[in-house]
Parts: sequence; structure tokens; C-alpha cells
Amino acid sequence: MSETQIGFAGLAVLFVLLAMRIPVAFAMFAVGFAGIWLLNGLSAATSLLASEAFTMASSPELVIIPLFILMGNIAHQTGLNRQLYDAAYAMIGHFRGGLAAATLVGCGGFAALSGSSVASALTMGKVSLGEMKRFGYSDSLSTGSVAAGGTLGILIPPSTGFVVYAILTEQSIGRLFLAGILPGLLLLGLFVCATVIVCSINPALGPAGPRATWGQRARVAAGALPMIAIVLLTIGGIYFGLFSPVEASAVGVAAVLIYGVILRRISASQLWKSAIDSVRTSATVMLILIAAHLVNPFLALSHITDIIGGFVLGFDLPVLGVLCLMLVVYLVLGCFLEGFAMMVLTLPIFFPIALELGIDPIWFGVLVVLTLEMGLISPPVGLNVFIVKSVVPQVPIGQIFIGVTPYWIAMLLCLALLVLVPQLALLLPNTMFGS
Repeated sequence: MSETQIGFAGLAVLFVLLAMRIPVAFAMFAVGFAGIWLLNGLSAATSLLASEAFTMASSPELVIIPLFILMGNIAHQTGLNRQLYDAAYAMIGHFRGGLAAATLVGCGGFAALSGSSVASALTMGKVSLGEMKRFGYSDSLSTGSVAAGGTLGILIPPSTGFVVYAILTEQSIGRLFLAGILPGLLLLGLFVCATVIVCSINPALGPAGPRATWGQRARVAAGALPMIAIVLLTIGGIYFGLFSPVEASAVGVAAVLIYGVILRRISASQLWKSAIDSVRTSATVMLILIAAHLVNPFLALSHITDIIGGFVLGFDLPVLGVLCLMLVVYLVLGCFLEGFAMMVLTLPIFFPIALELGIDPIWFGVLVVLTLEMGLISPPVGLNVFIVKSVVPQVPIGQIFIGVTPYWIAMLLCLALLVLVPQLALLLPNTMFGS
């Protein structure tokens, strides 16, 4: 077999392993190691495995992943996410669909602490689904809003998606975090609009809840202030240059921990549970990153990246046409592949094309991460949909997919706006770092 044939065979095997539900990292380890062995010898494969594992594990930039995950887990244990949800519900819960809209706001706030879509969907699902059921919300709207709201965790900074993209493409984590703020807020706004439209068409989906008094609103709003302050401290500190993203993650952990200790909101056992959960999640991400650095050399040795890149450029499309073609590929792959796996497999191919066409790498990163979000609620994989299903097993999976449809359309609209108006993503990073 030629090098190229081995490369395409390796990709085919990788897709088969992923379809068999083999963990992403293990599938990539197997294909990357075996591919390099066939193309460059066993000694090269073992040497690369040892060196890349050490290099990735000792990279100081990656400290940001476990720290921000730990910050989100501690925030959950202290009840910060519930306080934000209660505040949002007190303000808008008396409108039709207001409880679903409040859930979306709560998801956005928790996303700004955890950086994890799965954690956002799971946590807010436990907090809000029972409440929406109690007030007569339809299963489709309640589960759909939680599944869609959870996707904000990969776009609103701090985002593990942006960290992984930055590591794989050697881009600035700080610039990517800032680039995700306005698109994240835009997407949150579109989600709320989708909720309003759906409930206007069929008011029975989300009946109005009781109206809170101004005193109650003031009380719950005060409870949400610590969480807002912590988000502003971490993200604002990066924007104003007070500290780097890595330092911001440490500051965030310290802030939520001090809050929990002073108000006696967290015990030693809860802190230990937060730490264990953070280690497990961080280890998963680290394994994927290490495996990616085995797959990428394999793709390079087999010349697949050059062949596919030349094929795409051979269409002689304008820059916007090539960009849209790549995004369509991401949307299709998102229906079948886990987000990080899709990023690892495609960026070695598409990122050089984007650079050659003069596409801003930060803007491209926001577009890629947004399409990854869409995959989280796209059938048949739709990881967030299955997370919500685990919280309410009595709701049919088809019902949840129906519920996320309006939000998927809102995400597509957000993607189109970002393609047409790049400054939505580039304004804040260019303001701080210069264009």
C-alpha cells in the first residue's frame, strides 16, 4: 500500500472505531500509533508516543483546563448556579416561556464559570427540569431549552473548546476567550428569542409562572451578584491585561473557594468531590490532546492533509465559498462525531487552508467552535440531548430532539451572522491586543 492509501485506511478504521463507541482518545491512540509504525517504523512510533505524552502533560498553558473545570465544579457545590437561575426566573418567569428563558440565562451564567457544555446541561437540567414540569411546561420545550442552553458552555469563555483549538493551532487563548464573548451573548439572545417565538405560536408549551414582587426580585438578584462578580473578575481581568488566562483560572478558583468557605457553602467532602470530578474531566481532555499529537503526524506522513487541501482549493471558489464549504463539512460531521474528535481530525486539514486563504485564525476558531456546539444537539449523536435524557429518562429521545429544533435554527442564524460580520468575533480581541 502507498502512504496515501495507508492514510485513508487509517481514517476509515478511526471512523469505524468511533462508530463502535470506542473512547475517542483510545481510538486515536491506536490509529495514530499503528499508522506511524507502518509509515515510519516502530521506533519512531514509540519515540513519538513518549515525547508527545510528556510534552503535552508538562505544558504550562494546559493548567487552564483543570483549573476552570474545578472552578465550575466548586461553583456548583456552593449553589452559585442556582442563585443565578433563581434571579433570572424572578425577573422573567412571569412571561410565557419565561422559565425556559431563565434556564437559558442560567446555562449561560454557569457556562461562564465551568467552560463545559456537558456540565452546564447536566447541572441546569437537575436544577430546572423539575421546576418547569411543576409549572406545566411541555417536555419538548423544557428539555430542549436545557440541551441547547448547555451548548453555551463551549462558546462563552472560559471554554475548553477554545483551549483545545488554541493548543492544536498555536493561537492565543486570551484572544479566543475574548472573541467568544459577543458571539456567546448573541447566541444566548437568539435562544431567548426562539423561546418567545415558540411560546407565542403555542402558548401551552410554556405557560406564564407567578409574578415575583420587587422585594423578591431584589433579594434573589443580590444572591446572583457573587457569581456575576467572579465572571467579571476573571474575564475582565484578561481583557484589561491584569492577568493572563492561566492566571485568571487560578484567580477564579480562589474566588469561588473563598466565597464558599466564608459563607460556609462548601464542606471538605464537597471540595473533595469537586476535585475528583475535575481530575476525571481534565484527564479525558488531556488524553484526547495527547492522542491528537499522534494522529496529526500520521496524517502529515500520509500526505492526506495536502491531498484534501489541494482538492478543496481546486474548486476555485471565492474565500467565502471555501469557508462555507468547510463549515458544511463540520455541520455534517457534527451529526456523527464527538466535538473534540472532530476538531482533532479536521483542523490539520482545514486550518492550513484557512491560513492560505487569509482567513483570520481567531474568527475561524469561533466559527469552528460554534459548529461544534451545533453537533451537541444534532441527531443522531447529540451528546447534550443524551445528557438531558439521563436526567429525565421518562421523556422520549425524539421529544427532546423536537424541542432543540428551534434552538438549532437559532444557532444556524448565529453562524450566518458571524460569517457575514466577522467583527462580532474580532472586536474585543482586536481592541485589547490590536488587529
